[in-house]
Amino acid sequence: MSPRSGMRSLLLTASVAGALTLGGTAAHADVPEDQQVLLKGATTASYFWDDASGRAGDTGLPASGKPMQKGMAASPSWPLLTEGYVVYKGKKMPFFVGDRGPGEPSNRGIMLDLDGKTFAELTGGTFNTNTLQVNGNGGQGHIKIEYVITKWGKGPGKMNHPVPFSTRAYARVDDNPAKPPQVLAKKKAPAPAPAPAPATQDVAASAANAGEKKAAAAPAESGSAGRTLQVAPAAHVTTSAAAQPVAESTGGGTVGAVVAAALVVIGGGAVVGRDRIRKLVRR
Repeated sequence: MSPRSGMRSLLLTASVAGALTLGGTAAHADVPEDQQVLLKGATTASYFWDDASGRAGDTGLPASGKPMQKGMAASPSWPLLTEGYVVYKGKKMPFFVGDRGPGEPSNRGIMLDLDGKTFAELTGGTFNTNTLQVNGNGGQGHIKIEYVITKWGKGPGKMNHPVPFSTRAYARVDDNPAKPPQVLAKKKAPAPAPAPAPATQDVAASAANAGEKKAAAAPAESGSAGRTLQVAPAAHVTTSAAAQPVAESTGGGTVGAVVAAALVVIGGGAVVGRDRIRKLVRR
């Protein structure tokens, strides 16, 4: 529990006036996920429960004039009705600043007082409404937490990382609030590459081209089937055809002329069948 003796008369003049400028709007601790992050940090937190009953060091009603409730926190320097949330071991709990404190402990780095019910839920304990103590959490009275501010209150107070109560920053209007931290946008996943176009048309076109080439080559191939010589240019064929009758009519005496004619044909690019030449030589 945090001592608050001597705080109330000092704060109710400076702080409550600023808190009441909200036109009676009730403070709440619900924090939407899409709220802008104005400040992030870490500190040590304690707990309290001031309900004006005088029990367990209770010093009276909270400085904001709001009734003590779950979600209310006390800060030594943040403006009243500032809103945000704390995170402890993966647990996230909302809060709003409704009171001032801790007092002297803030000089030792304890910069936030959470309400007893929130503290119990974070630490796995239970809040005893009779003793105003948290039980069943292993005796924890201070924990290291991370804090996130999502909305600043409109009254006096330091709009930045908390400072000790002894600095009296809670009583001064802050003209130079902290700049919101840079929040990196999530990178969008690259769009998937478009699926390749069906290859049906390309295959069909290739098949058609292949068919046309085969059809164009077919006459030449069928016409050359069974031949024993390649057709020479027209001039050389004429020479060969002219020499053939001479060889057949004159007998063996014309063998030399026929062979010479055959050599002329070969020189022009035509190849005479071997059987044909042998018959001519025998004659």
